[in-house]
Amino acid sequence: MITEFSRPVTIGGLVPALPSSVLEPLWVQVAALLPTRQVHHPLGCHRPRIPDRVVFDKLIQVLVFGCGYRRIADHTCSATTLRRRRDEWIALGLAEQLRLLVLGAYDQLLGLELTHLAVDSCTTRRPAAARSPGPARSTAANKG
Repeated sequence: MITEFSRPVTIGGLVPALPSSVLEPLWVQVAALLPTRQVHHPLGCHRPRIPDRVVFDKLIQVLVFGCGYRRIADHTCSATTLRRRRDEWIALGLAEQLRLLVLGAYDQLLGLELTHLAVDSCTTRRPAAARSPGPARSTAANKG
């Protein structure tokens, strides 16, 4: 949002982390794996639980953008809630089940042949002719 002459001006809309054609089927798979949650508080006076879909969207943003939870957190979901729900879902085994589902879907779409997997890397060394930094200079603070 840009303020110009004390009037808010909005430029464009928010861009999702993933296209809905990818995100919606993924959410359907995740939602099917999540257990139903029962509210056990007799008075029901606690703050309502943030919907799993909101947390899921925020966790996808963390994975896609590679930033911290505090950067993604906003008024809809706090960073603490993101971490807590992530840990809860990992303890339920959701991460491993989701990984297997994604690998299966990728295999159907493109063909995944893990038996013929090759890893390539490159290791470089400093050229021999490059100058080394040399001995540290002594200062009055070092002579102590």
